[in-house]
Amino acid sequence: MAPGVGRTSDSPAPRSADVARVAGVSRKTVSRVLNNEPYVSDDARQRVLAAAGELGYRLNHAARALASGRTRSIGVVALGTAGYGTASLLVRIEHAVRDAGYALRVVNTPDGDPEGIAGAVESLIEQGVDGVVVSEPIVEGEVSVHADVPVLFLGAPPAFDADRTLTVGVAAHQLARVATEHLLDLGHVTVHHLSGPLRWYASKDRLEGWRAALAARDASEPPVVEGDWSPASGYAAGRELASDPSVTAVFAAGDEMAIGLIHALREAGRRVPEDVSVVGFDGTPVFAYVTPPLTTVRQPFDAAAREGIRRLVHAIEKPDTDLPPASDPPVELVVRGSTAPPPLHRD
Repeated sequence: MAPGVGRTSDSPAPRSADVARVAGVSRKTVSRVLNNEPYVSDDARQRVLAAAGELGYRLNHAARALASGRTRSIGVVALGTAGYGTASLLVRIEHAVRDAGYALRVVNTPDGDPEGIAGAVESLIEQGVDGVVVSEPIVEGEVSVHADVPVLFLGAPPAFDADRTLTVGVAAHQLARVATEHLLDLGHVTVHHLSGPLRWYASKDRLEGWRAALAARDASEPPVVEGDWSPASGYAAGRELASDPSVTAVFAAGDEMAIGLIHALREAGRRVPEDVSVVGFDGTPVFAYVTPPLTTVRQPFDAAAREGIRRLVHAIEKPDTDLPPASDPPVELVVRGSTAPPPLHRD
């Protein structure tokens, strides 16, 4: 610490003017840096951050909220599940919110029904958030609450009364289509589908992507087997599908269900991928190290979170301007050892 700069326990709290003096910049530049605003050079930004850390300066969020009418906080309504997809998306949202210079407030809904979502949104609005993110609503139906702040939906939105709504997806329909096309490209006559619970928007998107891929190839559409995202439901589906010798390829709407499915198939004497190929959905890293390593489509959680928060912050800070153009999320197929061409001889 530079001589004469540090604080003692009796020193008054540092002010933005002190940060500006130590950094050699104007107070306006200090304000821009600490509010994460543009039009500041990297050198000036680094000097301001270094000076603020050296002095122990902390931005007075309460004073700023009174001055601007905003709390610099964003609320997230998240489903109270511990699945990889839900948790990963929430982590990416937290990073994007923090990088945008906002604080994050989270309310979980255990069931994701309209009444629970409405209560969660009301709780966040009462806390004074500047915007709300609804992460993967489950069921259709009207959410009976009015939000006077912008609301971002990560997925298909339910009927919702808000001053401004935005939607950003993870290209689930396209990812499901790519997963199904991969199996058809290997030579499988058709592809069976193990869906998630069909009251979820995510399940419906993946189901429609699977159907679109089959229809484009004039492939028959087998009956859908519905799971609940858990490995146990995948195992139950695997026991059902293993008894049908015509099953040579399965697209599972979640990686954890795919692992349970593979376990049941192998118990029944159906080899993976020699007899049955399996593709999952999510891109759960640990499933690269199971036997066989799982072929999957990777959800672009980071891209979706950053794109969504970018547009939400724009709606908060520039409410009278058009939203910036949306970017298409990436589509990534990760081919591993659980998929192969169909067996040459069948009963």
